Amino acid sequence: MGRAVVLACLSVVLSALALAPATDALGFTCNSPPETTCRALVGYISPNTTTFRSIQTLFGVKHLRSLLAANDRSPTLSPNTTVRAQETVFIPFTCRCSNGTGTSDRSPVYTVQKDDGLYYIASSVFSYLVVYQDIQLVNGIENANLIEVGQKLWIPLPCSCDEVDGNKAVHYAHVVAEGSTVEQIAEDFRVSEKTLMDLNGLASAKELMADKALDVPLKACASKIHNDSLDADLLVPNGAYALTANNCVRCSCGSANNWTLLCQPSEFASSSGSTCPSMQCSGAHDLYIGNTTGTSCSSTTCSYAGYTSQNTILTTLDNESSCAALPPSPDGRAAAMQRR
Repeated sequence: MGRAVVLACLSVVLSALALAPATDALGFTCNSPPETTCRALVGYISPNTTTFRSIQTLFGVKHLRSLLAANDRSPTLSPNTTVRAQETVFIPFTCRCSNGTGTSDRSPVYTVQKDDGLYYIASSVFSYLVVYQDIQLVNGIENANLIEVGQKLWIPLPCSCDEVDGNKAVHYAHVVAEGSTVEQIAEDFRVSEKTLMDLNGLASAKELMADKALDVPLKACASKIHNDSLDADLLVPNGAYALTANNCVRCSCGSANNWTLLCQPSEFASSSGSTCPSMQCSGAHDLYIGNTTGTSCSSTTCSYAGYTSQNTILTTLDNESSCAALPPSPDGRAAAMQRR
């Protein structure tokens, strides 16, 4: 009787593996130079009610504040805040490109639990962000049916560091929901259907498959950060923020600011008791990062420009004129003078 049960269980496992979708290639396409790294995102759909702390642990996110920032939540939010079942949480991680593909840089690492199988880990624990064949490949597992309790497995999350249409982007792994369309996904993430299809090798919108990770390039805000700054590679997508300069500066991205990073002193630094260097713009009286002053026709903004290893915050003054110049009058004087 016991043997029959074992055989039945084995049959179920083998059936599950047989029904699992085949993998086309490991990770997303990444044609950036070898060993290029960048920040990327995946959308984790929690199968059960959980907390941000549990999600942080599952994905090995080093700092809770990074997870909260990716989801535009306060950096002082309690780690025990509830995440509802089926709620999507953006997971930030480091992507590394190698051999034309991008995957998470040796993380997260999952410890095999009792009754786990590779297909279950890929589909249920990590919500289809990977397929079991990829886990099997990167961990050198000969037989997908033979894993041990306590075994450590690298979960190779898909990602990319490539520019898209000549612009920098944050690549986001979006798991396609049943009934979704390319048109709907493109509209939701403000990207063209053609770009989505080209990035994911779809010859037709009908080839879109449910429960498969789709490479979605999220538009990143431009910034005034200097190329020699320690955070020169900072990319923040729409609807998120990032803490930088040793958590002293908070930079947000949104269309409301004309797709340019809006950087201000961070409330996290003050709440954690950290001491931050001066953020005053040189040559501007009482003008600090994120502050704007001006008249009805012009404005001057103190913008964040990066930070150095000497713990110095760099700034720059941006001048903008919003009034068009008046045309000269026939006698050579300004038209405005004629109206006086």
